Amino acid sequence: MESFEQLEVWKKAREIRIFVMKIIQKLPKEEKYGLFMQSKRSSRSISNNIAEGFGRFHFQENIQFCRVARGSLTETLDHMIIALDEGYISDEDLNNFRHLYGSCLKLINGYIAYLKKAKTGQDS
Repeated sequence: MESFEQLEVWKKAREIRIFVMKIIQKLPKEEKYGLFMQSKRSSRSISNNIAEGFGRFHFQENIQFCRVARGSLTETLDHMIIALDEGYISDEDLNNFRHLYGSCLKLINGYIAYLKKAKTGQDS
């Protein structure tokens, strides 16, 4: 594989980032430096960490960046729940995000499992 852009997990993270950016446009102006920026940062962090991990030399480093990406994914879910609780987004918006979240979580976990197997094969 030549680029992180070929990874299905990165593609799904990108889809989440784009989705979140559309959703947070609904937030009121007083949330610009609160929930808006936090959601923007955490959603970007998912794909950023997958890309950075891909560029690392050692499998273990890549795995750690994927774990950080998984944490950012979960943080983004929490931001979306807050947006629902505050009445900024609809149940449908949150459900659509949850669907993307579940798909991305499975891909991240699968990629981590793949990297662990590759690491073990390398050490043999």
